Amino acid sequence: DITNGFDQEAAAVLVARYAVQRGETQEWVDRMLIRLVSKFADYRKDDVASFKLRAEFNMFPQFMYHLRRSHFLQTFGTSPDETAYYRTIILRENTLNSLVMIQPALLQYSFNEEVPQPVLLDTCSLKGDVILLMDDFFHVVIWRGEKIQAWYDSGYQDKEEFANFKALLQAPASDAKQILADRFPVPKFVQTNAGGSQARFVTSKVNPSTNGGGGTDATAVITDDVSLKAFMEHLIKLAVKS
Repeated sequence: DITNGFDQEAAAVLVARYAVQRGETQEWVDRMLIRLVSKFADYRKDDVASFKLRAEFNMFPQFMYHLRRSHFLQTFGTSPDETAYYRTIILRENTLNSLVMIQPALLQYSFNEEVPQPVLLDTCSLKGDVILLMDDFFHVVIWRGEKIQAWYDSGYQDKEEFANFKALLQAPASDAKQILADRFPVPKFVQTNAGGSQARFVTSKVNPSTNGGGGTDATAVITDDVSLKAFMEHLIKLAVKS
């Protein structure tokens, strides 16, 4: 049974490698994904509400969404040398590392948690009172929210009574240092903050959800990209179409 044996992580990496090797485009990924969900999802023709994707496939469209936005298919803003480098690496790395290239890992550091917590790769995670560590294999980025950056600029980390704030700043830096030491090729290290010139390394990767889910505390991201929600709605509509 193909469905029960489907490995969506491995499949996502294989699709990415095939697209890179053949020089395929976003449109090819879209057509492939529509055919896949049309064949393996449960639904009634022309009934969007009846659409249901089995657990073995439920993350695959999300992986494809991020693949469409990645440097492997989007060459705007990257030189031919950079594009060739990115594509060469994904053809050589293992599944876990390749999956991080497709959908970066995002960790949150805050006063409310003793250990970093994995969070959604979404604008709702860009909160003012947290620090984020993003790893997309090629870049390791530390992103500070507006409040954190304001406290840092005020020098709170140098005052004894704010030792917990100093520890909060050191935690992602220590984890980033470990990633840089263990990985080859060595990723580019970026340290930025909300509204900073290099915040684009994070904002270009997160899902630009319309409502954010994080209230007014979430940093807004201005982009022409569709959200994952809109992408899924359109995918389902095309999949169930007669």
